[in-house]
Amino acid sequence: MKRVLVAALAATGALAGCTTAVPRVGPSTGGAVATPYTSAGLERVIGNSAAGLLQLFGQPDADVREGTARKLQFASGICVLDTYLYPKGKAEPRVTYVDAREPDGSPIDRASCVAALTRREGGR
Repeated sequence: MKRVLVAALAATGALAGCTTAVPRVGPSTGGAVATPYTSAGLERVIGNSAAGLLQLFGQPDADVREGTARKLQFASGICVLDTYLYPKGKAEPRVTYVDAREPDGSPIDRASCVAALTRREGGR
């Protein structure tokens, strides 16, 4: 009888480490929320050239080139916008992707960042 009890306790102890996470129902207590990516509000940026971006936002805060690709970064106290330009064939590189974040790295809506940057003084 003792052996059976000891074996049962040992099996219970071994299984105690096997748990599964139960999804939490209710409000979140923190953490980043995935931002859905749409192109709504980005019509002035997606498909634009570097010259068009300079006219819209002013001088970039960073201009990074890698091969035929180019990243222009525009920043303000509200957000940082990264625009990625790629050529199609022999055509001038155009913005194909946009990423945005708050200065501390937190996510921010891309269209809101574009709107904020277009309102900064002097295009900056």
